[in-house]
Amino acid sequence: MPLSPPDRIAVSCAPPRRRRTARLRARDRGWCVRANRWGARCAVRRYFAVVSRLGDGVFWYALMGTMVAFDGWAGLAASLQLAATGLVALALYKGLKHWTRRPRPFAADGRIRAWVAPLDEFSFPSGHTLHAVAFTIVALAHYPWLAVLLVPFTASVAVSRVVLGLHYPSDVLAATGIGSLLAGASLWLAAPP
Repeated sequence: MPLSPPDRIAVSCAPPRRRRTARLRARDRGWCVRANRWGARCAVRRYFAVVSRLGDGVFWYALMGTMVAFDGWAGLAASLQLAATGLVALALYKGLKHWTRRPRPFAADGRIRAWVAPLDEFSFPSGHTLHAVAFTIVALAHYPWLAVLLVPFTASVAVSRVVLGLHYPSDVLAATGIGSLLAGASLWLAAPP
């Protein structure tokens, strides 16, 4: 996507390092605008709105309950690890959002529409994606066969954040990295000596 006139001016008048940053931000915004246009389609908007709502926690709570119901103590241990990972993820992403204070795409660009109401004011990083990635990695360490369900769901959660106009692609990519690191730390700390 070519740069918009204001973006072109910002890029051309800035020092080289700032020009690269401005170009990256413009691309990020461009991808967000394109993805957000998909939300204008009713079926697409409904699908991603449902995925987003499930990603608020409903899906993960149901998964934890199912683990306990079907696998007893082992399921409880996995669920407790997911819950602990989730609490750390919550504190981490809330702290990062408060620190970075990046406005949501729909608030910063009139071309982007919020197809659902946001849970909070700031964009970076995507809490839904951070949780989904961390939960998926930890759950798959306990139950690898769940990949058929969890990987597509987690990918849908990540895409939903951009399509619904709530996050930039960079918010989702950063959350994927943070969630992966958090899940790795959780698995490392829970590993038997």
